[in-house]
Amino acid sequence: MAILITGAYGFIGSQLAHQLLQTQEEELLLVDSFSNGRSRSCAQGLASVPFIDRDQFLDRLPRLTSIKIVFHLGACTDTGQTDENYLKKWNTDYTCTIFKWCTERQIPLIYASSAATYGSGEFGYSDDHARIFKLKPLNLYGQSKQDFDLWALQQPKTPPAWYGLKFFNVFGFDENHKGRMASTIYHGFHQIQTGKKMILFKSHRADIPDGQQKRDFIFIDDIVRLCCFFSKKRPASGIYNCGTGQARSFYDMALSLFKTLQVPVNIEWIPTPEKFRNGYQYFTQADMTKTRNVGFQDSFISLEEGIATYVQQLLKNKNKGYEK
Repeated sequence: MAILITGAYGFIGSQLAHQLLQTQEEELLLVDSFSNGRSRSCAQGLASVPFIDRDQFLDRLPRLTSIKIVFHLGACTDTGQTDENYLKKWNTDYTCTIFKWCTERQIPLIYASSAATYGSGEFGYSDDHARIFKLKPLNLYGQSKQDFDLWALQQPKTPPAWYGLKFFNVFGFDENHKGRMASTIYHGFHQIQTGKKMILFKSHRADIPDGQQKRDFIFIDDIVRLCCFFSKKRPASGIYNCGTGQARSFYDMALSLFKTLQVPVNIEWIPTPEKFRNGYQYFTQADMTKTRNVGFQDSFISLEEGIATYVQQLLKNKNKGYEK
């Protein structure tokens, strides 16, 4: 029996694959775009694992056998993407096909939703299914994730167990390939290393000072733990938040980064680019009540501890070509 992971050469998918290789007896089957290449730092150590190119995956799907569970983590994660058809293809329709296949074969499915579905937060951050239907994402990326969540909740036939995990602001090692979409912590580290300063967006709301925009930052190790929890424990199917439950400001994050690097605080505030302002979330904080109630009781890594661990990894590998 094999565990199938899409987006396996990506940030979260690769970290999950490495963890499962260490702890599971089952084989893995990885799916990603071949054009991403196995030269990515996050793909190192996965070259010997069976692989299917993303463009061939749906054609091969009917012939796949002996799949134990599917982790569908592959998607377009560009929050600035303006091609609605592209997002519908890769984030909504692609996931629908996998969901239907898992239903037909009665294979459990775990897929990546997103905190972007919560929009400006006017309806809160609860993963209660009744509230999910009210959510209004601020950008097309968030809407593509919301569209699938709503579709899944309305299906009369489903996989034997399925979980849509709403990932909040994930950060950690091996996200360098994400470019602009890598975490602010990743970019801040390199900015401080090269220019002794960090660049942050100004606030464009009168009620929120610069740097007091807040997000629920969650370290990659906690996300992997959450994925493994749902895979093993199999609580009631549905959509679940995956954050820490605590919003922290970008200023807090910056102070921790400067302290860890032992560099004086030096922040340059720049205007948020016009094309991102309407879709910018000023606050996110996962309501983790539902996830806690189904048995996930692990404590989360604090922002400061996560940054300290991440910086150690970045500094250790700085001269190895892993994080450029």
